[in-house]
Amino acid sequence: MNDAVNKPKHYCYGKYECINVLEDVLKDLNGLEAFCIGNAFKYLWRYKLKNGAEDLKKARFYLDKAIQLNEISEEVND
Repeated sequence: MNDAVNKPKHYCYGKYECINVLEDVLKDLNGLEAFCIGNAFKYLWRYKLKNGAEDLKKARFYLDKAIQLNEISEEVND
């Protein structure tokens, strides 16, 4: 049975579930940076199983924001 709330099919690949992988990917990130990277990762993870190009565009939006945040951080630290 598909559990659309706790374990949606579009977030599961084989033995991996997106939320579990994200726990490791985001463990050293904080705040808005973690949010943006997490969302980009989520949309890339599910794009083939859910919304195709729309999810890729959403991932790009969040990646662009993460890049912008990173560049601002680098300028401040220089």
